[in-house]
Amino acid sequence: MIKEWNLMRTIACLCIVFLHSTSLTAVSVGGYPASEAYSLLRIVLCYATPTFVILSEIILANRYPDELPKNFWKKRVKWILAPFIVFAVIDALVSYHLNPNIDIAIMIKNNLLGNYEGYFVLIIFQFYLLHYVVTKYRITMNWLIPLSILVMALHFKVMEGAHPWIKENLTYLKIPFTAWFAYFTIAYAIGRNYKVIAAKLQEYRYHTLIGVILSLVIVLIFYISGYVSVGSKRLDLLPLTVSLGLFVLAWGQRLPNMKIVNLISNYSFGIYLVHWQVQRYLAPYSAQWFDQTHLQVFSLFLITLLISMVLIKLISILPFGSYIVGNINRKIKNTSPKLAKTA
Repeated sequence: MIKEWNLMRTIACLCIVFLHSTSLTAVSVGGYPASEAYSLLRIVLCYATPTFVILSEIILANRYPDELPKNFWKKRVKWILAPFIVFAVIDALVSYHLNPNIDIAIMIKNNLLGNYEGYFVLIIFQFYLLHYVVTKYRITMNWLIPLSILVMALHFKVMEGAHPWIKENLTYLKIPFTAWFAYFTIAYAIGRNYKVIAAKLQEYRYHTLIGVILSLVIVLIFYISGYVSVGSKRLDLLPLTVSLGLFVLAWGQRLPNMKIVNLISNYSFGIYLVHWQVQRYLAPYSAQWFDQTHLQVFSLFLITLLISMVLIKLISILPFGSYIVGNINRKIKNTSPKLAKTA
């Protein structure tokens, strides 16, 4: 695994845990602080889930620019889909334990359709299928990227509709690939041409900061205009996710290989699945330790990260552990990947 990819994954993972630390703390204390800066921070942190999705396709397009290997689906089912299914059940069991009035069978069914924190796995699998189609039919990104942005914008517009069916199924409407289409095409273009792009990013690394600042301004404009919802289904997160990703890929090449970054990166998938369940039990207690919101959030964040990683390590020791928390033994490389054929 390329070191800047691991850095990108680690930062996204930490942002997700921190975002959910704000959410579960708010649930425990009865609300969020009356602060626009705090709300904006939570919106910005939502870039993390699209980053996971983008990175999966960057890696895929770089490794398999022409076709998928024969054992591709078997590995993904074992180490990605199986944990998704396991935690769909675990999430329902935890919910039932916290509230015995729920119908656990219905909740498991809904979770398998994407109604829990592991929903991004369903999006990634759709990206696998899109990758297969794009490589098989040699579809160029020259026209697919602008088309994907348009399709994604239309999808978000539909999700803003007032029709009762849309409101009732809003959770599931974020699952189809059309809500993430632009992330796929941009990530595919980056991954397929990564060696050239990585060199340019390093050469113009200071320019990537300009992209981050401009994208943050866009988020601020959307917020002022009334788009105050906290979640990944926001069109203004597309430029933010891409610009932050390019910033990390540019500067990550200049950083040394750090064991803590590689460790968290390898555990990131498991952390994503485990941390929410840990926080559901821990947050009511951690919220009582301090009076200040920032201390409540940071304490929950740090303890959640530690407990999640310990649980993942213990589970991974089991013979079937990788089917629960995924593969945590990826290797790290210092060098950039070989240049794939240009799209």
